[in-house]
Amino acid sequence: MNYKYIVVGAGLAGLTVAERIANVLEEKVLIIEKRSHIGGNVYDSYNEEGILIHNYGPHIFHTNDREVYRYLSRFTAWNDFWHRVLTYVDGNLIPMPITVETINKLYNLNLSCNEVEEFLKKQALPINEIKTSKDVALSKVGTDIYQKIFETYTKKQWGIDPGEIDTSVISRIPIRLNRDTRYFNDRYQGMPKYGFTKMCEKMIANKKIKILLNTDYKEVIEDLQYDKLVYTGPADYYYNYKYGEMAYRSIDFVFETFNREEYQPAPVVNYPNDYDFTRITEFKKLTGQDHKMTTILKEYPCSDGEPYYPFPTKECKEQFNLYQAEIKREKKVIFLGRLAEYRYYNMDAVVRRALDIFHGGFNG
Repeated sequence: MNYKYIVVGAGLAGLTVAERIANVLEEKVLIIEKRSHIGGNVYDSYNEEGILIHNYGPHIFHTNDREVYRYLSRFTAWNDFWHRVLTYVDGNLIPMPITVETINKLYNLNLSCNEVEEFLKKQALPINEIKTSKDVALSKVGTDIYQKIFETYTKKQWGIDPGEIDTSVISRIPIRLNRDTRYFNDRYQGMPKYGFTKMCEKMIANKKIKILLNTDYKEVIEDLQYDKLVYTGPADYYYNYKYGEMAYRSIDFVFETFNREEYQPAPVVNYPNDYDFTRITEFKKLTGQDHKMTTILKEYPCSDGEPYYPFPTKECKEQFNLYQAEIKREKKVIFLGRLAEYRYYNMDAVVRRALDIFHGGFNG
């Protein structure tokens, strides 16, 4: 069978490219997806009690990229949503990321914004060369806050000490010298009005888009002819683990439903030091759904299972560079997304990357 374009993977990256091919180039495109559904990790569904859950952990859309926001807005209306996260430390719930309110609650103080700035400067340790996530944290907040908020949480999340992890991990967590307790401060924030899956379905409503679910692309690819393949799966799998398997961090998701309307005071509560799970999400507080019951999700990071997070170490980067050299020699295949590029992407960033790939790889 002949398709000019084939996309491997029906996550946001693959769906964005397929949508552009069908609606801009007006060409047929085949999507091959190993899972039983579209949407990748943003997939959401209604559980047995009729509560809308995020099957692969909480996803909140936020961006400063106007073009990405307007692009996705073609496929969904938005519920306004300002994400707020609490962290359980020393028996108290404090706001995350670190703000003036966080410091005051953590230490039972009443400091102004300027006073908190001076407080953190005194706490911070002089680090000559910032090489790891531990260095980042200690240089910004010092030992006590690092131990209370970052150290054990990071160990649970990644299974190794923050001193072995790339600077990018903790650098993603902002420290604000104001009272803004929103987790994100991007200009555009919200939740798809009818869920992420409905948004994804609208993205590929064009009849020129064909989807093959429950299929490993390697089982069918030799029977297909194509001019260009967009691959969003793991790069090591594509190359049959030529340079070994890449390390990923996975998560064991445990859902619980309670016969009461509310479980916790915030959509997400982090547990850096207590329990084996890293956080609890209460989905109704994300979606705004009205329901007499509530469903929560506990996340237990692990090494085995679905590959969710590329491992942020120097050794893993060096290993992926070997695959990267192979990728650069490809003529008909474009590698796109978190797994294919072995890189952490937020939702907006992966859509932006997909749009850029389309404009450069298909129209350039």
